[in-house]
Amino acid sequence: MNHDTICALATANGIGAIGIIRISGEQSFEIVNKIFQGKNLEKADSHTVHYGFIVDGKLQDLVTDNQQPTTDNQETIDEVMVSIFRAPKTFTAEDSVEISFHGSPHIAKKILEVLIKNGARMAKAGEFTMRAFMNGRIDLSQAESIADLIASENESSRKVALNQLKGGITNEISFLRTDLLNFVSLVELELDFAEEDVEFADRSALNQLLDKIEVK
Repeated sequence: MNHDTICALATANGIGAIGIIRISGEQSFEIVNKIFQGKNLEKADSHTVHYGFIVDGKLQDLVTDNQQPTTDNQETIDEVMVSIFRAPKTFTAEDSVEISFHGSPHIAKKILEVLIKNGARMAKAGEFTMRAFMNGRIDLSQAESIADLIASENESSRKVALNQLKGGITNEISFLRTDLLNFVSLVELELDFAEEDVEFADRSALNQLLDKIEVK
């Protein structure tokens, strides 16, 4: 598993009121802090939002709280809100940042460029979800449900995918596994002592358990 820091556009690639770029990895705060004019993000609390500017060519000795971009060697890219999420309470279970900017594809491209220039790399398709899975944040069925939820086009598919994301299928599999183990244990006992005048399980109870498993 790579420990580098990835970035990608989290919203649709088109014109809109607001766009969001997501960054995840060990150097998320350090990298975004290099291009953010405002609060020192490396000292910010988790799950907080901070106003400022994304700039290209920021001087590190100018990082102070509530500072405005004024130096001639800086290009101000956009006025933004930056959200800080500290591991492990994030989607990927890694340090993460979300940059909310004015929803221009050109602005998105510029912000991604300066992120990459300062040490991040573009995420591969599905890599945020893969990291969430690899870090134990979600299981495989939940990872699949994210794609299903994004692709849902009606209420029925939305509800099914959301239930799966909340662990519905995982819980059902866990219950089914328990029932199967109970059934196998009882059958094995019956087979081991088939010649003895001992009954370990009521036949009707076994049939009921089998019916329950078949329904699932």
